[in-house]
Amino acid sequence: MIIPAFDFLEGKAVRLYQGNYLDKKFYNIDLYEHFIKYKNKGVKIIHLVDLSGAKNSEKRQLKLFKNIISYTKIPIQIGGGIRTEQDINTLFELGFKRVVIGSLAIINKIEVKKWLKIYGSSKIVLALDINIINNEKKILINGWLKETNSTLEEIIDFFSVENLKHVLCTDISKDGTLSGPNITLYKEIVKKFKHIKFQASGGISSISDIFDLKKTGVSSVIIGRSLLEKRFTIKEALECWQNE
Repeated sequence: MIIPAFDFLEGKAVRLYQGNYLDKKFYNIDLYEHFIKYKNKGVKIIHLVDLSGAKNSEKRQLKLFKNIISYTKIPIQIGGGIRTEQDINTLFELGFKRVVIGSLAIINKIEVKKWLKIYGSSKIVLALDINIINNEKKILINGWLKETNSTLEEIIDFFSVENLKHVLCTDISKDGTLSGPNITLYKEIVKKFKHIKFQASGGISSISDIFDLKKTGVSSVIIGRSLLEKRFTIKEALECWQNE
């Protein structure tokens, strides 16, 4: 599945380079027009990130996201700044389909495990951002500022007892770079964790990248910057995924 992505900072669409808030590029886009086009082309789900909320929970862009929900029927998964059960309830009440949990899955594993049980595995996506050193997939948290001792494999194993289903895995060395995805990574984790629907993210710059990712067996590909910069169209991306 192709999942178009939009990151928002202070009410504007933006892309960060490797998660760096100081290295950002804003995009002047008609979001409503994009959503209409995506709906007409057959997009099944959209990925949104609240970068303001991720940085400061008091600056969550709920008004913006409420407006977005009001003018599209496409299911949306949303992440950024989700720290409490109340945050999750608020987003589900607004009409979001899934919530994406990042740092908290490492900082407070027991709480997030409880959420998987309460809301069900179809409603929760774990966003696991990794830095690969000597083939160890170390997870980074707090906007990629802090490397943990947890590995990707350990965390997936931990949450799998609560029927973890969706994992958004990003190799941070690729994010926002348009340098191509880490194909070796996705081949490896898809083979190891057959029960997980992986969402691949980071580095996608061409249709051939999508073609290569489809062959790894990932469930979905999240595409942000390359669509915003019109390196290919949503129609071309969807056709590539369906026809591979």
